[in-house]
Amino acid sequence: MRSIDRYVLRQLFEATVFITIALAAIIWLTQSLRFVELIINRGLSLGSFLYLTALLLPSFLLVILPAALACAILFVYNKLIIDSELVVLRAAGLSQGALAGPALVMAGAVWLLCLALSLYLLPASFRQFKDLEHSIRNDYSAVFLREGVFNTLGEGFTVYIRQRESSGELLGLLVHDSRVPQRPITMMAERGAIIGMADGPRVLLVQGNRQEVERDTGRLSLLYFDRYTLDLSQFTKALDQRWREPQERFIGELFEPNLADGNDAHYANNLRAEGHQRLASPLYAFVYALIAVAALLSGEFNRRGQSRRIMAAVAAVAFAQAAQLGLYNLAGKAPLVVALMYLNPLLAATAAGCVLMRPPSRRAATASA
Repeated sequence: MRSIDRYVLRQLFEATVFITIALAAIIWLTQSLRFVELIINRGLSLGSFLYLTALLLPSFLLVILPAALACAILFVYNKLIIDSELVVLRAAGLSQGALAGPALVMAGAVWLLCLALSLYLLPASFRQFKDLEHSIRNDYSAVFLREGVFNTLGEGFTVYIRQRESSGELLGLLVHDSRVPQRPITMMAERGAIIGMADGPRVLLVQGNRQEVERDTGRLSLLYFDRYTLDLSQFTKALDQRWREPQERFIGELFEPNLADGNDAHYANNLRAEGHQRLASPLYAFVYALIAVAALLSGEFNRRGQSRRIMAAVAAVAFAQAAQLGLYNLAGKAPLVVALMYLNPLLAATAAGCVLMRPPSRRAATASA
């Protein structure tokens, strides 16, 4: 590799990394705000919150990386034009293909990374994210029994915990069950603990009493106990009952859904469309790179700047991205559209490549000289 190629490639790499981090941070921040209620209402720790939202990063990066590459190419090559470095390189005899070489090498690296994200990292991380989110929202034993708060697990069922020790021991418990309005039950215990069982969580109450009132007669039944077990499994949902969304599935599960399952059979077209999207989306790294370099390397030299060409490249990238999303949505309803999901990046890359390889006009060559 020539020194000039390494020079341009280094600038492209640094710009791509910087833009990717900036865009990912912005999107991560906006998306993570959706889960603040898990901290407020569910007592989720900050570490668990950060881990939960970090699992969303692969889904962001799959979209961000090609766009960040296009922005980096526009920035670096526009800088080369402003500093007249591109004029010198052309005067040295470098062709359009040679000038675009570093951008295409960088596009190949981004394509490989997007392919790894699409085929493995995205489904693995999103599956872990959905399982963890489902567990947090439905497993009351994990985070919902907060200290100093009247925790309502269901209609007419409330649990209060005065203090929760670091060892997991619960102090000062009060349980009120009014699901049977005519016979409300109140239980109090000095201490207790949450026990995980195969069929669901249970709360062990130690040294307490159970009070039951018959509203019709006003009769109070009082029972003192050393140990009492309270079943909470009826308030939780098993994780294996949840249908896995398309983004949670690996490529083999998308192309070969379990048609014996009612949900898989109903959403079979959507699952296959997601599979084709996983294979087609990394190709846009080459599409966006070709659009960006074609916009700045072709045509006439303009001393007033390349703002029009940059805006045209941004519009072309936005149009290609919109077409990608539109075809993906249509493919879930009409399987025949799947072919267009591959044809769209192929045609866009071909058109950009033809513009790029077109010989510079006489006026452009004169201006460069």
